[in-house]
Amino acid sequence: MHTARWLIWLRNNVDGLVALLLAFTVGVLAVVDVINDDALNEAILLVLGLLATTLLRDRHLSAKAMRDASSVRLLNGPEIGHALAMARRGTEQWVFKGGTGTYMRAVTLRECVENARREQRPLRIQIEVIDPSNEQLCKTYAQFRSSLAPETSGSIEPWTTERTRREAFATIFAACWYQQRFTFLTIDVGLSAVMTTFRWDLSSSCVIVTQDNPNTPAMLFERDKPYYRDYHRELVSSFNQTRQVELSRGLDSPLSDEPTVDQSRTLFDLLGLPLPTSFTDRDVADIVRRALQPRNPY
Repeated sequence: MHTARWLIWLRNNVDGLVALLLAFTVGVLAVVDVINDDALNEAILLVLGLLATTLLRDRHLSAKAMRDASSVRLLNGPEIGHALAMARRGTEQWVFKGGTGTYMRAVTLRECVENARREQRPLRIQIEVIDPSNEQLCKTYAQFRSSLAPETSGSIEPWTTERTRREAFATIFAACWYQQRFTFLTIDVGLSAVMTTFRWDLSSSCVIVTQDNPNTPAMLFERDKPYYRDYHRELVSSFNQTRQVELSRGLDSPLSDEPTVDQSRTLFDLLGLPLPTSFTDRDVADIVRRALQPRNPY
């Protein structure tokens, strides 16, 4: 271990070390009067050249470190909403990973589709939320959300296991509904077996990482800065490990502008996600309302 560290140090400082040894050697030879003045001057120039090279390298590394440090921008309060709004403008893709996708379907999905339709361009959306058929997972997520202080929860409606399940089902329903109405929308939904306390939103211009507590700063990484590509790769890898919903199956059950309870149940059956038998017609109607008439939680 010590040898490896020494070799790394030697590799990073070899030019400075050579300059130091050369200067020491020339100094000794000059003292004992072994070399003449011309050779001494040439040796001094060589040492100065090595020192200049070392200084330039260190300046380059320092500048790179400064650029890397400035690659993340912290956002607070209203800045978060503004940054998300700017990210939605003109984006051709949106990758989301979070809990139930409440804000995703209330604001992001709707606006991205409206912008793409108005500009007559294709749009690709990838959504990763927790699996609503995993009751224990939904219970864990509800407990996490409930553990947040009331003033930072962003909603007066309590988080319960049933609400969590309905929110996640609503996100899936919204994805199908929008897909049936916008020909140039490619949308993929993956159901995760684990929960995350972060929300990831990646557009064509940046990636924004937020948390459910609005008092916690968000992080923004621009596309041309470090980490954007790394986080994009992370989101793709995470999505590939989810249980992906075959939304194309839902095309066999057209949804009306105001879907009925029967249409909704049929849709989830076709998707291979039958609603729990405990869900009444009122619960199903609530899922449709959350999907198509969502309230911005922030």
